[in-house]
Amino acid sequence: MTFSIGVVGVGQFGGQFAHLFNLHPGVSEVFVVDERPERAAEAVERFDLAGAKSSFEDLLASDVDAVAIFTQRWTHGPLVERALRAGKHVYSAVPMAISEDEIARIIEAVRETRNVYMMGETSYYNPATVYARNQHEAGRFGRVFYTEGDYVHDMDLGFYDAYQYSGGDRWKETASYPPMLYPTHAIGGVLGALPAAHAVSVSCVGVKDDRQDGVFDKDVSMFGNDFSNATALFELNDGGVMRTNEMRRVGYPSHIRESRFRFFGTEASFEQLAKVTVWQDKANVHDISEQMESRPSMALDDPSLANVAPELRDAFVSGLAPVHDSDRLPEEFRGAPNGHEGSHHFLVDDFVTAVNTRTLPPVNAWTAARFTLPGIVAHESARRNGERLPIRDFGDAPVSL
Repeated sequence: MTFSIGVVGVGQFGGQFAHLFNLHPGVSEVFVVDERPERAAEAVERFDLAGAKSSFEDLLASDVDAVAIFTQRWTHGPLVERALRAGKHVYSAVPMAISEDEIARIIEAVRETRNVYMMGETSYYNPATVYARNQHEAGRFGRVFYTEGDYVHDMDLGFYDAYQYSGGDRWKETASYPPMLYPTHAIGGVLGALPAAHAVSVSCVGVKDDRQDGVFDKDVSMFGNDFSNATALFELNDGGVMRTNEMRRVGYPSHIRESRFRFFGTEASFEQLAKVTVWQDKANVHDISEQMESRPSMALDDPSLANVAPELRDAFVSGLAPVHDSDRLPEEFRGAPNGHEGSHHFLVDDFVTAVNTRTLPPVNAWTAARFTLPGIVAHESARRNGERLPIRDFGDAPVSL
C-alpha cells in the first residue's frame, strides 16, 4: 500500500522531511505548501516532488491522504485538528499543542475520525532513550525511581538566526516562546524509555531573563513571557520523580548534544553529559559513549543547509548510532540525510507504517499528550511562583484505531 502526503511548511526542517517522505516506498506522492510560494517551488524542484498547493485550505480540500505539519510551534494544535477532521492522517512536529484544550480536541478528533496522528518527537529515538528503553524492558534498572531529562539549547547557538528566519521583522515577539511550552525533547526522552509512566503533578521555577535585548521581554513577547530558563520537578504515577530543565541561556555546547538524560534505578543507573555516557551497576561503571555516538549523514557545508545557522547544523546532519536498529529501515534511506541523532529516518518510517497498516504509531495522540501537557502545566506553575499543580492524564492509547 502507498499514500499521498502534503507537507505544510518547507523551511529548515520541513524540506528535509519532504525529501524523506518522497524516498519512502510507502508514499506515492509528496506535495508541499508554504506561506512563501518560492520556498515551496524550490522544494519541488530540489527533491523532485509531485507539486505545490497554494494554501493549507487548498491542501485540505485536495485528495491527499495525509498531512505533515512543520509550521510555527504554537500553531500546531488547531491545524492538526482541522486536518484530522478534513479526513487526513496527520504527522505533526513538536509540540502537539500549547494548551490542555487543544490536546483534548486532537484526541477527540482521533477518536471520532479514526485517522492516524503522530507527533514527531525526536527524543523517542534518541540513542540514550533507545538504550534506556531496552535496559528497562530487560529489567536491568530494577525499579526506576528518579529520572532527568534536559533540553539545553542556548539562544546564542543558532536560535537568534532561526527565529529571524521564521519570524521576519517581528521575530522578537516569538523568540520569547516559553521554554516549558517546548518540553517534549526532555520529557519524551524520559517517558519514551518508561512506557507505563506519566506525570501526575509538578512544581516549576522559572528564571527571569536579564539580557535586556528585547527577547524574553514581557512588553515585547506575544506570550507575555520573561522566563528564559525553567526547572520542573514532576511526580510520576508510579511514585517516582522526574526532573526537567528547559534552558535557553546557558554555557553549554548544545550543538554537541542538546538533549541529555539520566535514569536511576534500584539495581543500575544511566548518566549522560555532553560527550560522555555511562551505565553503572553496584559493582562498576561502564563507559557506553561509543554506542551513543551518532554518525554524520552529510557534510555540515551541504548546500541544502545554506539557510541554517552553523551552530544548528549538527542537529540537521547527525545520523544513526550503533544502538539503533537500522535494519528495520527501508533500503531507500541508506545514505539519505538524517538528523537529531538519527531520529528522522525512524520518525518517517513509523508514520508511514502506521498509515499503511492503520495502526497506532509509537508517539500517538495519547502518548503525545503525556509528553506535552506536563510542560504546559509546569509553565503555569512557574507563573504561580512554583505552586504544585495536578496534571490531567488522558489515559492509555486504545489497542487499535
